[in-house]
Amino acid sequence: MTIILSFIRAYWIALTLLILALITILSLYPVENLPSVPGNDKTHHFIAYVALMFPTALRKPTFWPCIGLFFVGWSGGIELLQPYVNRYAEWLDLAANAAGVVCGLIAAQLITWMAAAKSNSD
Repeated sequence: MTIILSFIRAYWIALTLLILALITILSLYPVENLPSVPGNDKTHHFIAYVALMFPTALRKPTFWPCIGLFFVGWSGGIELLQPYVNRYAEWLDLAANAAGVVCGLIAAQLITWMAAAKSNSD
């Protein structure tokens, strides 16, 4: 687990940009019908933004709150653009995205605390 966390901390910028690009492409790619995948649309938004925020929250650069706000703003921009690419803008998607950003931060903090506690007990 420590190796994975070290990898994420070392390459947090590349991972974050990759996830942001994937979210943007998948959110704005015009489709006739959305593919049938298990789960709820809001759950997918939530998980995507947890994954987006996690590397930044794990590394926690000095400007991490601005990055989190940028992610929420970016998701709002995507929602505004979706009607122009044959998709639907839903403000509940934005809420799910914002909740994902917050939970990504919380998850990274919990993992950091657990890793620190484990290393202190060894």
